Amino acid sequence: MTSGARIEPIERATGRTWQWWLDFMTSIGAEQLDHAAIALRVEEELRGEIESAAWWAQGITVAWEQQSGRRLPGQRADGTFQTSISKTTGLDMQALAEAWRTFASSDAAVQAQISAEPRHSGTEKRINWRTKGRDGVAITISSEPRKGGGSALVVQVVGNPSPEANSTTKATWSAILSRFIATIQ
Repeated sequence: MTSGARIEPIERATGRTWQWWLDFMTSIGAEQLDHAAIALRVEEELRGEIESAAWWAQGITVAWEQQSGRRLPGQRADGTFQTSISKTTGLDMQALAEAWRTFASSDAAVQAQISAEPRHSGTEKRINWRTKGRDGVAITISSEPRKGGGSALVVQVVGNPSPEANSTTKATWSAILSRFIATIQ
């Protein structure tokens, strides 16, 4: 079931009630469409009316899929699951990314989770550390600036096969992230 936490921002951004969106989904035959087709129809409805219409179309589609029972929380369109964890620090984005690289290269728990040498990339908005997990998941750890100073380390793991695996992954990476944060404070 879709939570109010997801619906309220949709209603504010689009100026339409959730009931309006449910009726819209019925009118386009969303029950018979796949995720991409639904999102395209929603985007077409929003185009020219709000900024980031494609982004909102994805959010509306996912919320409807959860409401209709087609998708569980954390589930992606391909049936796999994703999770994310973040912690905000007082470090700047570059210092946080460097501290993470140093920590990750020697931490046994991190090394136990990965199966490939991490790749690094970055822009002025985010510095990424990406790798594959031993269980086939994709792991991205990003350092991102926060308004008002400091930056956050965001762990995203994509490709878990089940809600249970997703929950285990979240617990594992939460523990790793907490240990890392303790080393930089």
